[in-house]
Amino acid sequence: MNVQFKKGVLELCVLVLLEQKDRYGYELVQEISNQIEISEGSVYPLLRRLTKEGFFTTYLQESTEGPSRKYYKLTDLGHDYLQKLLAEWREFSQGVNKLIEGGANNDEA
Repeated sequence: MNVQFKKGVLELCVLVLLEQKDRYGYELVQEISNQIEISEGSVYPLLRRLTKEGFFTTYLQESTEGPSRKYYKLTDLGHDYLQKLLAEWREFSQGVNKLIEGGANNDEA
């Protein structure tokens, strides 16, 4: 898949997953990787930036499988930002789909 496509939607994917429940970094990587091929290294800088911008808070939770894990929790500001991104995504993808479908219809004519 095109790298630019992935970069554009990675932030949205992370926010959507954190709206569902608090998650730790590797868990986010795994969830996203189940749908989109991404590198683990692309998620952590994004998590740091979004935390710094106030969209997430973090906390440590003990793990039975090793050291404590840093969990990310969506803040109210993060939730508002997610709603804005979702609206933009829907408008954008709807426009792209119309262009694609229009192109397909023109090819048939």
